[in-house]
Amino acid sequence: MTAPQQRLTMDELVDAVESVIGTERDLIANMANASAMIFEAVPDLNWAGFYLLKDGELVLGPFQGRLACTRIPLGKGVCGTAAAKRETIVVEDVHAFPGHIACDAASASEIVVPVLDGDTLIGVLDIDSPLRGRFSAREQVVMEAVARCVARSGKAN
Repeated sequence: MTAPQQRLTMDELVDAVESVIGTERDLIANMANASAMIFEAVPDLNWAGFYLLKDGELVLGPFQGRLACTRIPLGKGVCGTAAAKRETIVVEDVHAFPGHIACDAASASEIVVPVLDGDTLIGVLDIDSPLRGRFSAREQVVMEAVARCVARSGKAN
């Protein structure tokens, strides 16, 4: 029998992601591990994962959680807006966000962080919660650091 896994703190999450990614250069593999670590470390989530920019739209990448939208146009919904603006968006109530795309009706709040290689958009890190107002300023800082770590890690095959 194995011991129960202890939940990481926000302060430990970035170091843990950097440690797991290590010298691995495959972007998809690193996104998969990062999304799993976020999903396990952060309480009250129903989705954590990535969308990759492909042919001018966001396409579903590695994730943990419930069924997701497969494609999101740039400028549409929270993910597409964050990607188009290349800035983090924290939404306390997704139902009040103009043009919100409801991939999962259970989601109530969301944080979306662009994954950038310099000025080049790779995709976005998207995290959803069934709780309104779930994401703090501290979590924004941590998720932006995770996105930078993933962006530095490599290229998609």
